[in-house]
Amino acid sequence: MKVIAVIPARHGSTRFPGKPLAQIIDKPMIQHVVEKVQTAKQLDRVVVATDHQEIYDKVLGFGGEAVLTRTDHESGSDRMAEVAAKIDGDLYVNVQGDEPLIRPELIDQIVSIARENETSVVTAKVKLTEEEDISSPNVVKVVTDNHENALYFSRSPIPYNRSNENIDYYKHLGIYCYPKRVLQQYVTLPKSTLELTEMLEQLRLLDNGFNIKVIQTSYDAVGVDTPEDILKVEKILEAQHG
Repeated sequence: MKVIAVIPARHGSTRFPGKPLAQIIDKPMIQHVVEKVQTAKQLDRVVVATDHQEIYDKVLGFGGEAVLTRTDHESGSDRMAEVAAKIDGDLYVNVQGDEPLIRPELIDQIVSIARENETSVVTAKVKLTEEEDISSPNVVKVVTDNHENALYFSRSPIPYNRSNENIDYYKHLGIYCYPKRVLQQYVTLPKSTLELTEMLEQLRLLDNGFNIKVIQTSYDAVGVDTPEDILKVEKILEAQHG
């Protein structure tokens, strides 16, 4: 199976315009992401999907591969579907363009599960340890069945702990591996009621009967949403490299 990693990189972020080009230590953020993803062993190609010429040129400049996409896409999945229409593959991995600390091992793990589940979307979760994160609507939670299939995603703490037992809560990580057919179908479907209510696009998949496998990882995504987040990432990278 041919596996394509697609890294959506939009220029017009509301909180951080030009975010993919933000400098982190010695290189732009998008280069950090691409170089990390390229070390994953289960991928055949790594492609940046961007709506902006400057990002496109920068990626080509450091030796990466990029595709210029439309400017009116509402989500990274829509942008990825445009790439899938241009670059042939069997599985497409959506890797967030604002996670310069992404672990290639997680990508390989997700792709391995996807190869064994050819009709399922595969994503990831990590156990939450802070009460603040459990209650925060900015941290998306996921619950799964006994076979690690997603039952629901929510901004609310789920499940509701009425019994007051010690239970675990899990954060959903925004990395997805789509079979091509599922991706093509998914982006043609109208937004579902649950999706619009929670503002979570993955609920459209569940609403329409698609299966989502969820693997557990110890990796907790450290994304860059604001210029202040750059400093956090730089400290982690400097610690990693001594």
